[in-house]
Amino acid sequence: MTESQDRFLESTERSGLIEQLLAIGTALSSTHDLSALLTLILTKCREITCSDAGSVYLVDRSGNEPCLWFKVAQNFSQPVSSFREFAMPMTPKSLAGYVALTGKSLNIPDAYDLPQGVPYQLDRSFDRSIAYRTRSVLVLPMQNQDREMIGVLQLINRKVRPELVITPENALDITQPYLDWEKWVVQSLASQAAICIERNQLQESIENLFEGFVKASVQIIEARDPCTSGHSERVADLTVRLSQEASAVTIGHLRPIYFNDRQIQEIRYAALLHDFGKVGVPEAILGKQKKLFPMQLEVVRNRFALAQRTLEVECAQAKFRHLVEHPSYQATHHSEDACSHCQQLSTLDEKLAQAIAQLDRYWTLLVETNEPRILAEEPLDQLRELAQYTYQDIDGTLKPLLSAEEIAQLMVPRGTLTLAERDAIQSHVTHTYEFLKRIPWTKQLQNVPAIAYAHHEKMDGSGYPLGLKQVDIPIQSQMMAIADIYDALTAGDRPYKRSLSVPTALKILRQEAAQSKLNSDLVELFEQRQIFAVLGHSAIEPK
Repeated sequence: MTESQDRFLESTERSGLIEQLLAIGTALSSTHDLSALLTLILTKCREITCSDAGSVYLVDRSGNEPCLWFKVAQNFSQPVSSFREFAMPMTPKSLAGYVALTGKSLNIPDAYDLPQGVPYQLDRSFDRSIAYRTRSVLVLPMQNQDREMIGVLQLINRKVRPELVITPENALDITQPYLDWEKWVVQSLASQAAICIERNQLQESIENLFEGFVKASVQIIEARDPCTSGHSERVADLTVRLSQEASAVTIGHLRPIYFNDRQIQEIRYAALLHDFGKVGVPEAILGKQKKLFPMQLEVVRNRFALAQRTLEVECAQAKFRHLVEHPSYQATHHSEDACSHCQQLSTLDEKLAQAIAQLDRYWTLLVETNEPRILAEEPLDQLRELAQYTYQDIDGTLKPLLSAEEIAQLMVPRGTLTLAERDAIQSHVTHTYEFLKRIPWTKQLQNVPAIAYAHHEKMDGSGYPLGLKQVDIPIQSQMMAIADIYDALTAGDRPYKRSLSVPTALKILRQEAAQSKLNSDLVELFEQRQIFAVLGHSAIEPK
């Protein structure tokens, strides 16, 4: 081969290496999964250096003593089938530990023949366990821009040709030491990889931080409304499962909708935080179990007692006035007069008994209508009658036994909430949206506020807060609406309502879909694929 041909070949090889390094840099920058990133780093470094094997260690400083995590291992001649990562002490006795502690690289021609006086040595037990022979080793520190140690890259057995298989017998013949240019090229890659790993770890830390923030937010919601404890997690589990199933099944007019991992995470966060706005709703309304608040009922109870005591006092006063105005009973002791006096006093007692009995009937009516059940017309009429009842207060003025506000609360036809209280509850959706849109979401999670905002909208536009119709409601929100209603129907932790069985809850979902409240295709998918099983529920009625 002529000199010009040699130069041309060398130039071509360098050009190919540069292109390969650029491609590796692009691949490293675009890889976000840590395991995939480490695998890519090791694979590309082995390709460039024609290394038979290699491994990657990451520095872990989370414990009392820093250690090295053996994260990735590759071996062309002896493929690793069941590798499990493990931690090892970061000491200068091992090759990787020495490099991690000192920041110095090692280029060892033969790991079985180390110079005298070095603190490190090769652990040959691994070689013996797989019938292998480690010879040339290149161990490089992976440091970030601040020269902080991120990990260690170790390459083993630079071969003369990549397709050769190393055995203990031929290792000395087909392996060779690493060249200086390989060391510098791989060191450059290791530094770039360290930055990518640090970026990945930072991203993972941010995600863990945000995950903790989401869990803390859910805990705050449940602390405000303990009656719905676990609701947000259950809705998230149901919505995520439904969105996963929607990508694989075609039902009715519903075509497969594919959600990638980031979109699934977006759905999960939206579902976990869909009720966060309840922190802005008065706690008394959130946990309202009956139509009157407990303090209101106690005040009314005292008012009834005062009204009865007033009746008794009025009766006693009437008796006293009668005896004062008719002294003949004490003067004559005529039997006829005595009989007349007794009859008058008895009449006053009967009127008192009737008045107290009426109060008792009103109290029984109040207790019954205070429950969160549907009111019939007869109790409503009786409540209107009760609204007209007055009693004499201690200052002598006549006052209604029940205030207009209390009557309005008791006359709520269904549930426990007045229109104003229901509006306050429904405002939690807007509070949620206003809170979530203040968070600087990443591009992959930017739809979280909108998804959570629309989970109470209905297909026919009768939902809230915006009255959107199906075409304007995110499909993720339509899924969450089904999960939200299902859990509200089947939850057993609501003291103001009994939990419904799965078949009954599914029947109600179908009815809502038939009335164009819910997406009928998604409801069918929810039932057919038994999405509720994610909560451990069964469609079979318990015996």
